[in-house]
Amino acid sequence: MSGYTMEPATPMEIGPRVLPPSDRWSPALAVPAPVCRFENFLGAERAAALLEYAIAREEDFTAGTVLDPLTGQVSRKGRDSLVLPVTSEVFSAHLADCLPLVQEVLGHRAELVESLTVLTAHGEGGHFGIHTDASRVRDVSRALSAVYYLHRTPRGFGGGQLRLYDTVVDDGRARPGESYRTVEPEHDTIAFFPSGAFHEVVPSTCPSGRFSDHRFTLTTWISGGEPATVPQARRPDARRPDVWRWLADAAEGTRPLHDAAEDHDGARPVALPPPGPDTRLGPGRIRP
Repeated sequence: MSGYTMEPATPMEIGPRVLPPSDRWSPALAVPAPVCRFENFLGAERAAALLEYAIAREEDFTAGTVLDPLTGQVSRKGRDSLVLPVTSEVFSAHLADCLPLVQEVLGHRAELVESLTVLTAHGEGGHFGIHTDASRVRDVSRALSAVYYLHRTPRGFGGGQLRLYDTVVDDGRARPGESYRTVEPEHDTIAFFPSGAFHEVVPSTCPSGRFSDHRFTLTTWISGGEPATVPQARRPDARRPDVWRWLADAAEGTRPLHDAAEDHDGARPVALPPPGPDTRLGPGRIRP
């Protein structure tokens, strides 16, 4: 290359005037929220049937709410979406079928025993500000959230992505960061992540205004049992950093002071069926 010597370069020393000694540094650790995502989760036939069910129940949806962690008051602050609490044995079975693999991927250590599920619909301006799911579960340090996406093809909406924020660990304290990863709302896909992770749904657009063109989800919160009930083989390597604890510490300020008697959107807890020995998506069923 013209203008450059062909002789080997001599290493240059970057001195302390450029880089101060390490005892003057105080870096903060930014920990990405772990996420496990599946495509073609229910399959084309079941996904289409579920979407048509959601569209047909338009009149049954109500405005989504939030729970203030300090006052326990229910409001719509920071949220614009429609919800319909639901239960489904088939969907619960699909969740149970893949949870062993999800827990393996996410390094999750607790037994998962029950779930709450709501159908959601986001239209023009639909959004959900930065929050955690601490108000939905018994113990945010041992719970999972899952978002299953549905929409017509071609899409009748824009936006509506899920943002999962990093957790910053600085001087032994955890807090939500400003950096994030984005999950696209693709039809018949599902994303699992820790319920203690800060996340948001960015505003969506729906030019037609038709309910059938909304962005739909089945959103599920999966509660865990006591760590002592989990077989040793399913616990993560003790040498790995406890990302779940950091997430829970950062989410502490969003945890309700008192357990609510009922879910603020009317969802009802349902026991998860235990995965059997022939679980379709268990860790041992995936080969490299």
